[in-house]
Amino acid sequence: MIKAIIFDVDGTLADTEEGHRVSFNKAFADAGLDWNWDAALYDKLLKVTGGKERIKYFISDFLTDFSKPADFDDFVKNLHAIKTQHYTTMIGNGNVPLRPGIKQLIHDAHAAGITLAIATTTTPENVSALLEVGLGKKWADLFAVNGCGDIVPHKKPAPDIYFWVLEKLGLKASDCIALEDSENGLHASLGAGIKTYITTNHYTRNHNFEGAAAVFDDLSDLTMFYQSAGLALPR
Repeated sequence: MIKAIIFDVDGTLADTEEGHRVSFNKAFADAGLDWNWDAALYDKLLKVTGGKERIKYFISDFLTDFSKPADFDDFVKNLHAIKTQHYTTMIGNGNVPLRPGIKQLIHDAHAAGITLAIATTTTPENVSALLEVGLGKKWADLFAVNGCGDIVPHKKPAPDIYFWVLEKLGLKASDCIALEDSENGLHASLGAGIKTYITTNHYTRNHNFEGAAAVFDDLSDLTMFYQSAGLALPR
């Protein structure tokens, strides 16, 4: 019997990555930088999870002639904060809807008494902005644990965030399933011993999902997902 579903956010609850990419570029322009992350480059940058970490990865591996300012960490934090403002504005305008089946799955599972949790590397501000639009102002009442941002030392593909969520839930890995969209996310959840289901998107459809319980394009057919996951939820 599954007691909890743990959700990744970016790419899983919503197709957010294109919104993130555009928001990064707006932040760069605001800061007077001539950087531009096109879709092909961003696909490579997604190898690294976490927005601040992604900026640092870009500079170290793709912009090797960049002269880092003395306050480099603050420079990166400021860029990321500007990016977050652009991204949350985009979400608030309704430009990043939840993926097919997600809202129904959350409500079905909550109504059936299954505990819901979040395990993501994105910021609390991003999570709140997305789910307030997608699920309403009381979205947090639906989730027992909200694991996000920098609350653990190592981000995905490390399993830290999943171990943290399991501890807060007071559940064993075998009591839960995870919903992810990427290879990094899959490594993180499997590293914590959690059975994992994948919903792919434009940026992750060619990832290696070996070890996943099942891989779906999306959850538009919830009946198929419920049967695969062994969830006795109404359809």
